[in-house]
Amino acid sequence: MSLVGPRPYIHEELEEVKQMKSILFQVKPGMTGLWQTSGRSLVPFEERLKLDEYYIRNWSVWIDLLILMKTIKVTLSGHGAF
Repeated sequence: MSLVGPRPYIHEELEEVKQMKSILFQVKPGMTGLWQTSGRSLVPFEERLKLDEYYIRNWSVWIDLLILMKTIKVTLSGHGAF
């Protein structure tokens, strides 16, 4: 597991992401990611897939740094956490 990357999907969710498995498994899962900093529990499952795909296809050190900075803000505000 890495610091930044798509969160791992639970077994039941993997059934819904059949067409995306090859893309999702190209990177290590992360402790934080675009989904967490974009609303987490407030983001629909389909949007989560799109955010993960965007992250994988457009990865850069700068995106990771931006996600890490946004993680601090989201963690302190509790936005999207249930």
